[in-house]
Amino acid sequence: MNAKLILGIVAAALIGALVLGGTVTAAPDSADDRVIHVSGTGKVTTSPDRVLITVGVETEHPDAKVAQQENAARMSAVISSLKGLGIPERSIQTSGYSMYSKTTDDGSPFGAKQQRVYVVHNNVVVTLDDVTRAGEVIDTAVMDGANQINSVRFTLSDEKSQQLRSDALHAAVTQARGDADAVADALGVRILGIKEVSVGGSYTPVVYAEEAVYRSMDSAAYGVPTPIEAGTIDVTATVSVTYFI
Repeated sequence: MNAKLILGIVAAALIGALVLGGTVTAAPDSADDRVIHVSGTGKVTTSPDRVLITVGVETEHPDAKVAQQENAARMSAVISSLKGLGIPERSIQTSGYSMYSKTTDDGSPFGAKQQRVYVVHNNVVVTLDDVTRAGEVIDTAVMDGANQINSVRFTLSDEKSQQLRSDALHAAVTQARGDADAVADALGVRILGIKEVSVGGSYTPVVYAEEAVYRSMDSAAYGVPTPIEAGTIDVTATVSVTYFI
């Protein structure tokens, strides 16, 4: 066998090996292609265990300093009364303070004369972990100088929110698996395993007791306890799951 013939045989063998190797690499992984994509949503309904009440004092006077001093005195009395209810200082936080001027009628006939007055706003947020005390706090604040209840917001403490998020995720996964089983059964196949799981965000809404806020000023003025109902809160979570079939 001469040298040219040997080289030809070797070249043919190498070409054959490359062709066979390329065929194996290109073969699709059929198991990865056989999947079911599903999503699930879980919801847990609970009672809020935290309430945030925004209490405000508004004063106005032609003298800016007097308006500021009157506001400070009234808000100090409000904060003192709240502490007297056993509310710790860390649960009472200033959320806003402002002063501005405006022009108003001085009460003369036809509003012929105008006067400039200064308006001072001071707001504090009171955080309670006992939602049943919301009405008591509102009534006490109003009786001792507050003239604004800007909002009453019911929500969840961090600890309860995390626990209920876990419960909602369990419910979401159960729903997703149930849907996957139903689809697999209809197709005549079986769920073989999990390829991928994606956890979506959870949502915990804040409930506002707006109607109670508007009634609170009159209720306190007449000595009637302000009724505040916490209601319920829904915590939701979502998951997306890809199953092998």
